[in-house]
Amino acid sequence: MPVSHRTLCFAIALAFADPTLAASHDPTVERALGLLQANGSAAKVSVADGFTVRTVVVEADGTEHVRFDRSFAGLPVIGGDLVVHSRSGRWLGSSQTLLSSSRPGVRATISAERAIVEAGVDFGSGFQGMPTAHKVVYARGARPVLAWEVRLHGVKADQTPTEMRYFVDARTGSILDAWDEVHTASAVGTGNTLTLGQIALNTNSISAGYELRDNTRGGGTTLDNKNGATTSSTGTIFTDSDNVWGNFSTSDRASAGAEAHYGVARTWDYFKNVHLRNGINNNGVGARSLVHVGTNWVNASWSSSCFCMRYGDGDGVTYRPLTALDVAGHEMSHGVTSASSGLAYSGDAGGLNESTSDIFGTMVEFYVNNASDTPDYLIGEKIYLSNPNGTKALRVMFKQNLDGRSYVCYPSRGFRRQDPHYTSGVGNRFFYLLAQGAVVPTGFGAGTSFNLTPASLVCNGDTAIPGIGRAKAEKIWYRALDLYFTSSTSYPNARAHTLKAASDLYGGTTSPEYKAVARAWSAVLVN
Repeated sequence: MPVSHRTLCFAIALAFADPTLAASHDPTVERALGLLQANGSAAKVSVADGFTVRTVVVEADGTEHVRFDRSFAGLPVIGGDLVVHSRSGRWLGSSQTLLSSSRPGVRATISAERAIVEAGVDFGSGFQGMPTAHKVVYARGARPVLAWEVRLHGVKADQTPTEMRYFVDARTGSILDAWDEVHTASAVGTGNTLTLGQIALNTNSISAGYELRDNTRGGGTTLDNKNGATTSSTGTIFTDSDNVWGNFSTSDRASAGAEAHYGVARTWDYFKNVHLRNGINNNGVGARSLVHVGTNWVNASWSSSCFCMRYGDGDGVTYRPLTALDVAGHEMSHGVTSASSGLAYSGDAGGLNESTSDIFGTMVEFYVNNASDTPDYLIGEKIYLSNPNGTKALRVMFKQNLDGRSYVCYPSRGFRRQDPHYTSGVGNRFFYLLAQGAVVPTGFGAGTSFNLTPASLVCNGDTAIPGIGRAKAEKIWYRALDLYFTSSTSYPNARAHTLKAASDLYGGTTSPEYKAVARAWSAVLVN
């Protein structure tokens, strides 16, 4: 159950700074704070740390998981978030990436204006509005340092909106890290869609007919952005007199609207029925979908700032509108990641963020099992206007480096500022191997232009790796995301967290599922 954001601060000796606030806590939160007080060394707590509750999960067996964001002397600690795990008031440990209880001084050597200049040089031209800067403690490295967080908004050359977060060392002016907050990919009426055929849509009856508003799924709406800027968050809700939407082609703007509306609805159903999650924020509130965004924009995106998904029209030559089912599942899953672990869009965490969306976008496709979009481990294969063999895709989860840019084997030094769309290949391959084993999918094996073999699907020669099936694999990944991942989780952390999730779900460390998780990670060189 979600908990509203409340700041809970420790004073000297970790006592409550405000007894009246302490008395008003949810009992589960009180227990978690008490355990933090007793286990401050393990949680790397400083005497000036504060904690803001993000979510509380209480399981049937009484196990409690309380997720906190951390601050220091009132400054956000980037990478300081953690999850406290307990049962019957007993500390079971914490999930976190913070390595030190040391904290920097809070006086900056360089000004906010200089930090904005340094970030602006990296960002380049094209930002919109006024950049902002505020002090934070950057703790995604070995030792926390004082930094300026600079926010810059704008549009990339390909029209993709961008909302960059820069972290500039407040002593030296060097850029410590950066990532984009825009994550790309991506009544019952009748929808005549572009790629899914004819489908049923939940709509809303109004005096003039019907609108694309789904009151059965939190009031989520689908709007025609009318080819506005890719940074815009407004549009006109689709309306219709007879509750029939689209004509199977782009000549009717409602065809793309119907497809996006359906994709979001079925992604909602997937998370609710498979993972018991009630919407993106687990609070039953639906999001907006904006279609016909930009001009010939070949992309789709999720933005937490507008709580919305944006879908481009494609270029009309190679790509159709990017409203395909797995793209919709991918983009909405970015929202789930943001609302749960908050994986940063940088380094290993960025790859895990993208991989999570690829995994759940794929699982949505299997969940829906639409005959017009046969489930597979390809992302975005339906957005191509010509794809006769069905093997073109934005990402091939079992062999993502077919694109010539992605990684499928984890490098010994990990990732830093590589594009998360390429570093996701490690997590995608792990998931495929865990679910399916080292089995080459139809259309990619001997006699095809790909000519893949089981040996080409692993990085360590373990071609006998077993698959435990999608149902178990998706449960393991979701549990790790929801209860154990934090904003700076690395691939080695993800190995440990998915092993813990497998142990929780399937009978401990001797279970076949636990051993399969270990082998699948080793097969992508995450050890």
